[in-house]
Amino acid sequence: MAYAPRLKSKYREEIIPELKKKFNYRSPMEVPALLKICVNQGVGIAVTDKKLIDGAVVEMTTITGQKAVPTKSKKDISNFKLRKNMPIGVRVTLRDNRMYEFLDRLISVALPRIRDFRGVNVKGFDGRGNYTLGITEQIIFPEIDIDKVNKIMGMDITFVTSAKNDEEARELIKQFGIPFKGQTEVQ
Repeated sequence: MAYAPRLKSKYREEIIPELKKKFNYRSPMEVPALLKICVNQGVGIAVTDKKLIDGAVVEMTTITGQKAVPTKSKKDISNFKLRKNMPIGVRVTLRDNRMYEFLDRLISVALPRIRDFRGVNVKGFDGRGNYTLGITEQIIFPEIDIDKVNKIMGMDITFVTSAKNDEEARELIKQFGIPFKGQTEVQ
């Protein structure tokens, strides 16, 4: 049998039946699924120091296990000394096994390392079943060597689901093990 990440198996064996029962879905295909995870890091100060983008690409690639690509500015903004097509950020889109592996590391290792962590904010839903989580420091990931970090930067992690509304998406993400603020049960 081929290798399947732990959370992928958990989704098939535990989460689908649980959500099917809770929301009265008739078919397992109706159950919302996690489609992709987009990790995005804005490096606005890279306008003055080009080496920061290279460092951010290396760090993001190390964290996600997939090659990160720089994002470029779309237009000139003179107040920010920004020219069109200047690199100003880094992004990665994770799907399938890499997505589940990253989610597993995020839930079990990275989130508990956040100082005074009480759960993630419930207000990150967009109304269409997607959830965005902001992280203030990239050093919460154990893959990052703190001695080699040039500058501590945050990142946005967006969970794109096939859920029709925020309630279904919240339940799906909670089933994976992401703790929300005010959630009393510990998984």
